[in-house]
Amino acid sequence: MNDTNYHDSIVDPCMGPLNKGLGAFETPLATSAVKDLHWNLLREDVSLPTAVLYEERLQHNLEWMQQFVAEYGVKLAPHGKTTMAPKLFARQLAGGAWGITLATAHQTRVAYTHGVRRVIMANQLVGKQNMAMISTLLADPTFEFCCLVDSPDGVDLLGAFFQSRNQKLHVLLELGAEGGRTGVRNAAQQTAVLDAIARWKDHIVLAGIELYEGVLKEEADIRAFLQRAVRCAQDLALAGNFAERVTQRPVILTGAGSAWYDVVAEEFSKADIGLPLDIILRPGCYLTHDVGVYRASQAQIQTRNPVARKMRTSLLPALQLWAYVQSVPESDKAIIALGKRDAAFDAGLPLPATYYRPGSDAPVATPAHWELTGMMDQHAYMHIAEGDDIKVGDMIAFDISHPCLTFDKWRQIAVVTPTFDVIDVVQTFF
Repeated sequence: MNDTNYHDSIVDPCMGPLNKGLGAFETPLATSAVKDLHWNLLREDVSLPTAVLYEERLQHNLEWMQQFVAEYGVKLAPHGKTTMAPKLFARQLAGGAWGITLATAHQTRVAYTHGVRRVIMANQLVGKQNMAMISTLLADPTFEFCCLVDSPDGVDLLGAFFQSRNQKLHVLLELGAEGGRTGVRNAAQQTAVLDAIARWKDHIVLAGIELYEGVLKEEADIRAFLQRAVRCAQDLALAGNFAERVTQRPVILTGAGSAWYDVVAEEFSKADIGLPLDIILRPGCYLTHDVGVYRASQAQIQTRNPVARKMRTSLLPALQLWAYVQSVPESDKAIIALGKRDAAFDAGLPLPATYYRPGSDAPVATPAHWELTGMMDQHAYMHIAEGDDIKVGDMIAFDISHPCLTFDKWRQIAVVTPTFDVIDVVQTFF
């Protein structure tokens, strides 16, 4: 694992707090061992800046999404690239998830190493070493895996490789939209891919249909795209393209990022292809949610979707970054020890939410006018007002937008209770 860009961890239990995050444990620290250390964030047992997960909100979000998919009779394979945290994968699977979605061969190997035995790789599998990585995992008969194909060239490369290994690889036909990213655009491309699969029928098995609707922006276009996928699955089932798949497992129909999963559930749950069918949604950001792009998306879901409205609750932001005020060089400016190395900034700068002065009774909400105006590698500029009660050493919690690009900056993340006791450490493997 390349740790060049990752915070080392919260504390070394032998040496006390380190300068960068949570002590560099070679393997995930057992939950019971973390609890026995009796760390508390507000007592400054944890070195800042640090990323923090809130236990109660994590559990709420996990249960909320599992209830949502159950209402539609579909299944959940959360996209693991969001967190790349095996402890969180395990919680999602224990909570009822069908499997885990991943994006690369490396991510798949990490998940397998930590016990995941059912993976959708929502991407093309290209390159000798990547194929070899998956081939090694497929030697375990308990491991279920499928990846995407969208070109005869890609199928031919996979067919030749897995023929040389005398193995079978299950693949999903990826449908794409004009102007989008991968995926077949039209009937001619689709036929060419299916013909290539037929050429390699002893080693490439068509397992189902996949798409990613997030490349489209309008609901009507997304629904039409999803309906196309259902018709495609029905046509291929009727033509016998899934004949080998159904001798072993149900056909797969899968889509759904974190913004339109409700629309995918509505359209796909209507599908009937005359064969056993697993309808699988793949949102990843629901587990921690955010206060930016995904809060906005979830608000739309709560408005348009009857199941979400009926549930009477919503997803909650469960990930924050805590950092110190390190300088107040001007009357309207504070410098925070938090930067681009610590937080996502592609979808908006972190938002000050709570601040705490060590030794005081409890954290309080930050004034509404406090706002980050810019970030450098390790510093953030925060606008304040003259006379604000803010000092060097104060602790500030920041909400974030886009959890994916915050998680990948941290090697280990504290899980805390409402009283800020650290009860677990989640390790990431990017």
